[in-house]
Amino acid sequence: MGNILLENILYENKAVNVHIKDGIISSVVPYSPGSCADGSFAEKVDCRGKAILPGLVNMHTHAAMSVMRGVGEDIAFQEWLKRIWVLESGIDEEFVYYATKLACLEMAKTGTTTFNDQYWHMPQARKAALEVGIRPVLSYVLCDRLDSEQAWRQREECIAQHLESLSWPEKSQFVIAVHAVYSVTEENILWAREYATTHNLRLHIHVSETEQEVAQCKAEHGGLSPVEYLDRLGFLGSDVIAAHTLWLSEKDIEILGERKVNCVHNINSNLKLSSGYRFMYNELRDAGANVCLGTDGCASSNNLDMLEAMKTSAIVQKAWRGDPTAMPLDELLAMATTNAGKALGNGTGRICEGAPADLIIIDTDNLNFVSPGSFLANLVYSAHSDCISSLICNGRFVMRERVVENEREIIEQARKVLNRIIQ
Repeated sequence: MGNILLENILYENKAVNVHIKDGIISSVVPYSPGSCADGSFAEKVDCRGKAILPGLVNMHTHAAMSVMRGVGEDIAFQEWLKRIWVLESGIDEEFVYYATKLACLEMAKTGTTTFNDQYWHMPQARKAALEVGIRPVLSYVLCDRLDSEQAWRQREECIAQHLESLSWPEKSQFVIAVHAVYSVTEENILWAREYATTHNLRLHIHVSETEQEVAQCKAEHGGLSPVEYLDRLGFLGSDVIAAHTLWLSEKDIEILGERKVNCVHNINSNLKLSSGYRFMYNELRDAGANVCLGTDGCASSNNLDMLEAMKTSAIVQKAWRGDPTAMPLDELLAMATTNAGKALGNGTGRICEGAPADLIIIDTDNLNFVSPGSFLANLVYSAHSDCISSLICNGRFVMRERVVENEREIIEQARKVLNRIIQ
């Protein structure tokens, strides 16, 4: 973390100077030539022709799946899930470390400064993220497959890893994940809720991702949907990050809104697995839920590009509603930034004095920005993530002019661990 001045950079259609000190944005002031000529900054960056936005936040992913692209193409969700679980039975700490590092490289290159992960071998995932330089939110995953003995062992492991996390620096965050109502015992769901409340932790869970999941839950729990079942258990609240929330009734939406749940839309994964496409964004927003965006893992979405997820989310909403005003650009950006910071409670997703210095710098000197459209319209609908020239996380350059440290080494190591597990 250093003392950096981003000079003459475009923010909200105005030229500004952004001063970063000790990982925090210390000021955002109008630019005027010569206003920072005193040389009091360790580094001064001339940002003419560039614009700035908060770093994007991927609110639901499985980072170590970065090397599983293409393992289950053109098959139904349940068959895909079985294939993934077979493959995952052979992973180990080394695999998660190198595969997560590859994911973090991709996220840095595509503008993500924070990711909310749900996967195994948390210590190795955290090590990988911090070495690349982006901000990890990491879950201990309860997925006992409805086995009471395994449920007990997982609770013990979760407690041990939470205690270890108490010594983590502020850049990392510990979360408890309940995989889903179909894969976790009621005993563990209740335990996770109580433990999270006691220790002020977030909860991360898959909810109503497929029509089959909803039908199965109703059959097993007296006609209750996954949302209704979790609500009956007292699980839902503003500390819950609910991934997918795709197959919802009016009552489900009312509950999610009343409980102020953070609902994460994962459009590309849902489309590719044919899980569905009618995400109830307007209804959830109006009910009071906090709606965010994610990519899901690369075994289903095939990439971790949040800018792509933003575009697809918006155009699909417009299409299925028959309403070109659906999911306007300012709300779309909030879903990928400020709403996510609110869900995680870590202050990210904002550009203002006192906010974490998690920022992306966009090169507007290219063909995608030569138009009368707004900056956000050009960024989301015209450009691609390669227009993101630099990325700063926690006040440090992680990517500078499209270069991330040790890129080739990260790719080669990931290829090696993938070859080993396939063999």
